[in-house]
Amino acid sequence: MPVPVGIASVALWLPEHQDTAASAVAERRVEARTAKDLGNPRLPVAGDIAPPEMAVLAAQEALHDAGVPAAELSLLLHAWMYYQGHDLWSPPHYIAHQLGAHTAVPVGIQQICNGGAAALELAAARMTAGEGRESAPRHALVTTADRFAMPGFDRWRSDYGAAYGDAATAVLLRWPAGPDDLVLRALHTDAAPHLEMMHRGADPFAHLPRENSAVVDMRRTKRVYLREHGVEPFKKTNREMIRHVVAGALRDAGLDAGDPRIRFVVLPRLARKTLDDAWIPLLRELLDAPAVDWGCETGHLGTGDLAAGLHEVSGRSALGAGEFGLLLNAGAGFTWSCAVVEAPKRH
Repeated sequence: MPVPVGIASVALWLPEHQDTAASAVAERRVEARTAKDLGNPRLPVAGDIAPPEMAVLAAQEALHDAGVPAAELSLLLHAWMYYQGHDLWSPPHYIAHQLGAHTAVPVGIQQICNGGAAALELAAARMTAGEGRESAPRHALVTTADRFAMPGFDRWRSDYGAAYGDAATAVLLRWPAGPDDLVLRALHTDAAPHLEMMHRGADPFAHLPRENSAVVDMRRTKRVYLREHGVEPFKKTNREMIRHVVAGALRDAGLDAGDPRIRFVVLPRLARKTLDDAWIPLLRELLDAPAVDWGCETGHLGTGDLAAGLHEVSGRSALGAGEFGLLLNAGAGFTWSCAVVEAPKRH
């Protein structure tokens, strides 16, 4: 990114209602051992509010906090993982419409759990590619939103290694960066497309959603992959990709792994056991900075993990002037991303 892209504001919208692990275990909606491995005492549950409506609320908060009218948005990207409420329809256009962002170009991103990171990367690339042009976007908004509702999705048992919480996020990007903006210094992505089978299994291509299974069941398709290939090839690829994106992001940001200005690396909002086994030990080898898990109270937010991490970085004032933080993300496909952000040098 030749010109710094500023993060003018970040919003995280969470519903008030929660589903606790204790109640899920008591009602036999999840096994006690699984709940322990997940490590999430509770998950946010949206109820009747649809994901695009949630995204509008997050977007309104982000725009308000930055003092930017929706009419000034040139680009709006919305990423989602699960059903948005209508069968053949464009959620980003709805969000732009409800915000009054009538001159923004709305774009939808579907890259499963890495969609929010992909949307940020595409928005930043679009903004910096127009350097020096009047048509280059000055403000771009990236939103995410998902609601993991039954009967189609079981937030506790539809997947291995993650419990799913409902949420929406909004990240307002500004180009060039303002003096008080958190700065996006790098966002590096790598993929391993051969792993797409983990979410396809042996199922035929269906004519309708959930034709092959009444409930989204990623455990079932992953078991098919693991029976054929075993777990080690995935573990090996996961380690390699984490190494690649961390190294690539540091290189793009002009940093060394041991730079003392790097204060932490934010983990994706996955199960505690998954983080302890597959992520944290490797990151100890790669970086001097500690890994932090800020997702215990929300669970995995689908496409929203990286943006939720940005919200924590900003809201906790976790970085001092000129300090750096890394944020990691991953999603089915599989795709991995690592972002590097820098706190403004003056306040």
